[in-house]
Amino acid sequence: MAEQLKGVTIALAGPRKAEEMAKLVQNMGGTALHRPAQGTSFLDDAALRDGLTAWTEQPPDLAVLTTGMGLDALFEMAAKLELADRFLKVLSASPIAARGYKTVNALKKRGLEPVVRDDDGSTKGLIRGLQDWDLQGKRVRLQLHGESAPHLVQWLEQAGAEVSCVQPYRYTQPEPGALALLLADITEGRVNAVAFTSAPQFRFLAQYAREQGRLEELVQALEDKVLAVSVGRLTSEALKEEGVKRIIMPEHERMGSMFVELGRYMAASR
Repeated sequence: MAEQLKGVTIALAGPRKAEEMAKLVQNMGGTALHRPAQGTSFLDDAALRDGLTAWTEQPPDLAVLTTGMGLDALFEMAAKLELADRFLKVLSASPIAARGYKTVNALKKRGLEPVVRDDDGSTKGLIRGLQDWDLQGKRVRLQLHGESAPHLVQWLEQAGAEVSCVQPYRYTQPEPGALALLLADITEGRVNAVAFTSAPQFRFLAQYAREQGRLEELVQALEDKVLAVSVGRLTSEALKEEGVKRIIMPEHERMGSMFVELGRYMAASR
């Protein structure tokens, strides 16, 4: 495994755990370049405080959690408000639906387990898990991830649920110039692969390329000379929506598994 990425240069589009990912790439013999295509902004405390207070004062019939980072942010705010014990008690008393292994892990470290899980790490998978639930007239508290979730909200409402959303953070554009640098790396073939760990990373890049009149050039480069590496299904869908077909994706949605899968692909191609 140590030589599977020898001579391979990989652009890391994810801002989180960049050092950890770079170390893994280096341990496999490759070179990692930090090219964040996404920022993360935590929303104002007032909105989060109000949402969390409402959550604890009016416990829902179902809690839907979509990210581990979002759940951690909720507990951090609960601690500030001296509501951590109350929030944990409320979560313990209501059924929990969870999307993604990171969310499940965040629950486990607090002694909680979901009664509903996605089957593939996606929102669609979470909806499949909820298909047999009677949600008519039920109060559902939805913890959003870094983007809105109109499809999930619409599905819950069509199922008869009363949905209230709490969004601890949102995804934002990266630092000025970051997308231009990543676009140049890809279109000029300065990297062999680019690793995306969330759908917004590619959406921001694609939107920038579109604004520059270079989206087709970006997609063609990812088809011909630079490998698109995706951490999971949601991220892959964002790539496919813009026409990228050649995507390296691991069976299990893990950052480490993503690079192992890339290493296998590169080794098989040599």
